[in-house]
Amino acid sequence: ERCEMVDGQPECIQETFSTCWLAGGSHYRSFDGKTFDFMGTCAYTLTTICDPDPTLPVFSVEVTKKEKENSKVSSISSITIHVDNITVTAVQSENGMVRVNNHRSHLPISLSHGKLRIHQKGKSMLIQSNFKLKVLYNWDDHVVIKLPAAFSGKVCGMCGN
Repeated sequence: ERCEMVDGQPECIQETFSTCWLAGGSHYRSFDGKTFDFMGTCAYTLTTICDPDPTLPVFSVEVTKKEKENSKVSSISSITIHVDNITVTAVQSENGMVRVNNHRSHLPISLSHGKLRIHQKGKSMLIQSNFKLKVLYNWDDHVVIKLPAAFSGKVCGMCGN
């Protein structure tokens, strides 16, 4: 919920989010609920703003996948979030740490005057932006992205629009 003043009165408005996830390095569920498998080993954009819109922040969430040793299965080697001229990368197995503009930092961390906050939540890392983007990554093989409904139809990437 978010609170707004409506006709001079505070009012709570239910916010809706869309969720996308990547599990096991190759199983995807897009924002619109479609599931698919994709084994590729490269860097992929999970979500980003498609058409520049001055009312929306510019951001992207990318994943780098590699082939597991002695296997034909791909796994997540890192996830990178670009927001507000900041690049945050979480590398597989570097638990409790992220790389901020290529400098290792321990969690929790607040960046760009609180526009981007990163902390540990259980065995995962949670990145939250001031525009309500949420990215959860377990430093292994699972990523969850939540975006507010205001971004519906305005993003593209492996997570869809």
